[in-house]
Amino acid sequence: MDTASSARTGKGAGDENFPVASWLIAPQHRPAIFAFYDFVRTADDVADHAMLAPSEKLRLLDQLEAGLAGRDDREAVAVALRSVLRERGLGPQHAIDLLNAFRLDVHKLRYETWEELIDYCRLSAMPVGRYVLDVHGESQALWPANDALCAALQIINHLQDCGKDYRALDRVYVPGEAMAEAGVDVAALGADRASPALRLCLHGLARRTGTLLEEARGFSADIQNRRLSLEVAIIHRLADRLVHRLERRDPLSERVHLGKAHALGVVIGVLAGRWRRRPKRPAPALRVPT
Repeated sequence: MDTASSARTGKGAGDENFPVASWLIAPQHRPAIFAFYDFVRTADDVADHAMLAPSEKLRLLDQLEAGLAGRDDREAVAVALRSVLRERGLGPQHAIDLLNAFRLDVHKLRYETWEELIDYCRLSAMPVGRYVLDVHGESQALWPANDALCAALQIINHLQDCGKDYRALDRVYVPGEAMAEAGVDVAALGADRASPALRLCLHGLARRTGTLLEEARGFSADIQNRRLSLEVAIIHRLADRLVHRLERRDPLSERVHLGKAHALGVVIGVLAGRWRRRPKRPAPALRVPT
């Protein structure tokens, strides 16, 4: 495989759990976000590729970083993102952090504690939101709230896909400590249905993920760009709904994703709520004829 792009699975922004630069984002910012998404999606597909040897995955990830740094032009997605970063006056660190997360995915298959999982999210999730904030010129003071939200989104994905990740990649993000406390072995993730003990473990992790969402509760209201603020509010509401499902359902045997109709209802609800709260214009003064 000559380029990382050859490893792409065909998955796109429309297939993700949460919106990627939806129509709410201003047109002048969407290309910069999609360039970042294409770069990250390519690297993710490399790390998850079932037919590539670990050494080949690492070579392709290194090739993506070389393209980002301007040392190699073979990777079109890297060249495109490099151009965007130059035009915007932004640095490559967020993208490099994500490459390091995918390098971890190549050789690190288990996470022992919640804190270790959050450290992984510092590379795999938090830089995504930070990049979007940077594109919009938002303050770095928003990063802590962003980080809590992005970590929650990442862990939601991990819990939704815990069975698939184990069966397909032998990769487990469910902390070993939590499984040990519940009295279950990692092999339980390969079953068609979660045992009562495993369900208890996963539901506990979902509730803990909910505390991250609480930490980020005021995030969207603090964002200056109104369109980005709406996008983040919708993402947060979707995450709330998913955590609610994960607290009650079995991701090995039940649907824990939101359907399009349900997601559309969330979007309409957030938009309607913002509309109702917007300041009303004062009524025009009546003019008395003279």
